[in-house]
Amino acid sequence: MQLNVRDVAKLLNVNEKTVYRWVQSGNLPAYRLNNHYRFNRAELLEWATSHKVNFSVDILQEFEGQSIPSTGLSGALTDGGIHYRVGGTDKESALAAVVELMRLPDEVDKKFLLQVLLAREALASTGIGDGIAIPHVRNPIVLHVPRPMATLCFLERPIDFAALDGKPVICLFTLISPTVRAHLYLLSRLAFALRDSGFKDMITGQGTREEILAEVRRVEKDMK
Repeated sequence: MQLNVRDVAKLLNVNEKTVYRWVQSGNLPAYRLNNHYRFNRAELLEWATSHKVNFSVDILQEFEGQSIPSTGLSGALTDGGIHYRVGGTDKESALAAVVELMRLPDEVDKKFLLQVLLAREALASTGIGDGIAIPHVRNPIVLHVPRPMATLCFLERPIDFAALDGKPVICLFTLISPTVRAHLYLLSRLAFALRDSGFKDMITGQGTREEILAEVRRVEKDMK
């Protein structure tokens, strides 16, 4: 479902005038249809996360009870894997290394996926600040996988991703899902987790796999 101005104001806990101001300044991504603004939920979540704008937990609850695989963020990270000292000297080589590590079906063309990810970066950085990026394609990465997966990669050296805060990126989350709805569900849970100081500190401090998954499970309890 595309969101309207009232929906966005409610989800971001601001008034409608603020939403209009963000749109008119060219800051908040929106689409104009029949003289009305409409918003893409995935882009809204990404924008709120990168601009450190709090959003209502209702954005998570909307997906509950719908036909989404039961795996949460902790399950998605377990399936997608957590990797350390990932190589790369620039954005392209780092993303190439990430794609190689992703647990993708055999039929996926990894070279094509890399080109799509780089094309998305050319439009706007997926760096959300504090050394973290969520590389993704313009539309959710939907592949023939049994359930959503999240791959977390810690780079061997920080790389400039042109993030809003100017900090180089050291941690990358890459999401793949079997459906658009599952992608939105997983993205919303990741965005919520990144608002938690304990979880973010564990990520930026490059905790062990066990420590990171324990923090995710702790944060997921607060989502229910």
